[in-house]
Amino acid sequence: MTDTRIRTYTDESETEETTERSGEKEYCPECGGRLISDTEHAETVCTDCGLVVEEDEIDRGPEWRAFDAAEKDQKSRVGAPTTKMMHDQGLSTNIGWQDKDAYGRALSSRQRQKMQRLRTWNERFRTRDSKERNLKQALGEIDRMASALGLPENVRETASVIYRRALEEDLLPGRSIEGVATASLYAAARQAGTPRSLDEISAVSRVEKMELTRTYRYIIRELGLEVKPADPEHYVPRFVSDLDLSDETERMARELLESARQEGVHSGKSPVGLAAAAVYAAALLTNEKVTQNDVSDVASISEVTIRNRYKELLEASDTAAPA
Repeated sequence: MTDTRIRTYTDESETEETTERSGEKEYCPECGGRLISDTEHAETVCTDCGLVVEEDEIDRGPEWRAFDAAEKDQKSRVGAPTTKMMHDQGLSTNIGWQDKDAYGRALSSRQRQKMQRLRTWNERFRTRDSKERNLKQALGEIDRMASALGLPENVRETASVIYRRALEEDLLPGRSIEGVATASLYAAARQAGTPRSLDEISAVSRVEKMELTRTYRYIIRELGLEVKPADPEHYVPRFVSDLDLSDETERMARELLESARQEGVHSGKSPVGLAAAAVYAAALLTNEKVTQNDVSDVASISEVTIRNRYKELLEASDTAAPA
């Protein structure tokens, strides 16, 4: 198939644009008239007979419109989107650690020394003051803990916003950076409906559980965050997945928790304990092999708690335990 050229005309500027087209005619196939491109209607039409030669053409321009140069400069954008998960919102330049050029060839000794000096100064310029250094350390800590806990990106983003608010409102004096970062991540996970227990958070954090709970209550109160009590059903899918149980077991566990909610068994009980007991009870009811020790390891709670809550759930649902 040969390439031909077609001249298109615009009514506004009366200038000619030459574009390469493949397998298309220069003139109207009906009357041989001149073709023009109607960008408003995304069509190519004949100026003589009005025949629509093409329709629904692809607009390869931006989705925004600008009416002057200043507005165009303001709306134009390039590069990766900004993110709250980095202290500079991802706007700075990173110099790669590999000592190779664009073609993958190793740099000379002199060039390596030069690149190392550039990395050093680049790192210094990225954190201009103590506030940015604080933010960089905290956001790195949040990313590390979220990765260890398997939390999604939206939770990390929310935790970063919470920490930034705490820093702006001067809530950090007297408290450790790690403590406020951990409390922010715990609050963000509960807000997003993917909660983690205090024991799980403490296991990956560098602060004690007591400091975590104290800092969490302080952050919630001072920032006015609305965090609902954790729902035991939010823990069920993760426990079922870790224990490699069936969907039927998960459905049965949800039914047990719903029956317990209607009977008021949830009040004053740990949601993690209720979820673990519901999974254990549901596994027994569906004849799946799982021990209290297995559930205890996954949920990070004691076997005694599972036994106590397990009996309460069965009584609430009026279901007899299998022999």
